[in-house]
Amino acid sequence: MVFGCFFQSGFSQVGINTSTPMSTLDINGNLTIKEIGIINSNVAGSAVFNGGPSGSATPINDGVYISLTPTSGNQEFILPNAVNVPGRIYILRNISNSVTAQIYTFGGNFFSKDSSTLTASPLNMPPNALLKTVIVVSDGANWTYFF
Repeated sequence: MVFGCFFQSGFSQVGINTSTPMSTLDINGNLTIKEIGIINSNVAGSAVFNGGPSGSATPINDGVYISLTPTSGNQEFILPNAVNVPGRIYILRNISNSVTAQIYTFGGNFFSKDSSTLTASPLNMPPNALLKTVIVVSDGANWTYFF
């Protein structure tokens, strides 16, 4: 793999596998993003991102593609405050076959991709349905979501 970095004073651009980057970061090739899960202390050997009980949601603060595994009574997850993570993107997928994942936020409201009306918390991600994957993006104040 060829890696080239090209910088210009006052206007820096980085090119990976390209000698003429056209954006701040220009990648000519594949990109892999971090996928995570958190070990469930209640299940020996598990490596999944389990929800928390009511009022004690599991924080989402690492990774990009996150496989959520809600369980009965432990279905809550919470995003960081949108103000603290402008531009942050998460791809969340409910991998449970039977339990709806509930998504909350430490700060900011939820807005559907095509709406100026806020969506009440939580975002519900049902199992085995069309809405089991969501992309959420912080605009520096709120979270925009795309099912």
